[in-house]
Amino acid sequence: MKTVRLTAAQAMVRYLANQMNEHGETYIAGVWAIFGHGNVAGIGEALYGVRDQLPTYRGQNEQSMAHAAIAYSKQLRRRRAMAVTSSIGPGAANMVTAAALAHVNRLPVLLIPGDVFANRGPDPVLQQLEDFGDGTMSVNDCFKPVSRYFDRITRPEQLLTALPRAMRTMTDPADCGPVTLAFCQDVQAEAYDYPESFFEKRVWRQRRPEPDAAEFEAAVAALKAAKNPVIVAGGGVHFAGATETLKAFSEKHGIPVVETQAGKSVLAWDHPLNFGAVGVTGTGCANIVAENADLVLGVGTRFQDFTTGSWALFKNLARKILALNVQPYDSAKHDAIALTADAKIGLERLSEALGGTVFPAPDADLKNAWFARADAVTAAPKDGNALPTDMQVIGAVQRASRDNTVVMCAAGTMPGELHQLWKAKLPLSYHMEYGFSCMGYEVAGGLGIKMAEPDRDVIVMVGDGSYMMMNSELATAVAMGVKITVVITDNRGYGCINRLQMETGGAEFNNLYAHTNVNPIAIDFAAHAASMGADARKVSSIAELEEALEAAREAEVATVIVIDTDPYPTPDAGGFWWDVAVPEVSARREVNEARTRYEAALKERR
Repeated sequence: MKTVRLTAAQAMVRYLANQMNEHGETYIAGVWAIFGHGNVAGIGEALYGVRDQLPTYRGQNEQSMAHAAIAYSKQLRRRRAMAVTSSIGPGAANMVTAAALAHVNRLPVLLIPGDVFANRGPDPVLQQLEDFGDGTMSVNDCFKPVSRYFDRITRPEQLLTALPRAMRTMTDPADCGPVTLAFCQDVQAEAYDYPESFFEKRVWRQRRPEPDAAEFEAAVAALKAAKNPVIVAGGGVHFAGATETLKAFSEKHGIPVVETQAGKSVLAWDHPLNFGAVGVTGTGCANIVAENADLVLGVGTRFQDFTTGSWALFKNLARKILALNVQPYDSAKHDAIALTADAKIGLERLSEALGGTVFPAPDADLKNAWFARADAVTAAPKDGNALPTDMQVIGAVQRASRDNTVVMCAAGTMPGELHQLWKAKLPLSYHMEYGFSCMGYEVAGGLGIKMAEPDRDVIVMVGDGSYMMMNSELATAVAMGVKITVVITDNRGYGCINRLQMETGGAEFNNLYAHTNVNPIAIDFAAHAASMGADARKVSSIAELEEALEAAREAEVATVIVIDTDPYPTPDAGGFWWDVAVPEVSARREVNEARTRYEAALKERR
């Protein structure tokens, strides 16, 4: 057996550079890195040696680098992924939040934090966490509950099993998610005689599991017995490349489609059978269809509570849940009729079994009425003096967008209103991280999206709260020449949570800057963005916003547009109840009234 002597770090990066997807692309598209004493000498030197095959990118924060990597993979339907490496201690701990985000959203990312010395010579080494009762514990153990696969590399030869396991996890459609390889820093530099065959090119193909015969029979029977089914389309439709299959299935059998946050854009917004967003942030027409359905066919959705209205939305007493999902954990939720299979294959097989069955389509006037109301709230304001609403900002961005525009967001006010109001034309033109709803994902995520699809226009919608959480990868975008447009809506605090506080009877407290500080806060976001090299400006009206969005097309660097908005208004139609527990006992009349409404709503949950 021929061998080659390499350090463990050199072996890892050589292996990663030779793992391919079924489209002929290197699966790991690059490595984000911030070096410290725990990875610079081992992994840093190894990455330098393969820099022409496996590019290395330097960001500003370990968490936001991982966000960029995750967004990159999501935009490419998990076809490719990136790796992220940090030193031990705080650098590693910074990535834990991103690992949780990837875990919740079923997205692949390879996290390679440095770890303590396996030989325990310099014990405790700088940044080492010391557990008084467990000598094997390090900061990296925090990754265990938020990783699909976790391993600690304490000997060079362990890579021979750890790396194939990591690749299997990231490329498996059911188990897909973050992988953490905690890499002891002394082991990174140790040499071993690796088999040359370990570094031969290998192709990883996406499995497409067929349905189980018994499950399939039960699923077909449920569909044939239904009178008014609805399809709840989730992110798994995108990941399976099943958007055209879903469209054909819906059209052939006349079944309306409603979209989750992750599933939005599986059909064009103006497709006659697309009734829009479903659930807590849903459209009025989609939620009526969902309420009346006697069979809810979930395709690639995990039925998160925003989708189901905390399981109060589907009101038909005869309703059943049929869950088509590649992951058995998701297909068996809430006593569903489980159909564990690839979304594309599953829909094709169901369509064959249904034959010429066609269900009565919902009244098109439902959809027309909703969009008439939506158009009214997104129209430019007639009063030029009032602060614009977030809905009006969405309208301006919509009017300035093109078919290839990707609008993205993650947390705060915008996700709910974009879910309801945004008119997505093409698949993956809507990118929302709402599984974890992680503040700070937006700017880094926009960078990752643009790196994944350089020909798409990427518009990042972010509130001032999320921007303040994490904005530093804007400087990375400028430095790398990655052109994105960031629209900051400044409502001077956490407007979304402030409204939720009020809706549950609470006093306005600790959310808007006006209610939290001795001295007023007035942040010049345009100046801040400009200091990082962005083409930045503040606008004072919707008309100026539209002008700035047009100008952004011609800008040579990332553009940031800031606009002040009113923190209180929301759309006056659509949406559904969400289970946010209200205190049973309070001295406030408003809380007691909210508790009464809450208890009444709980009775609707099934």
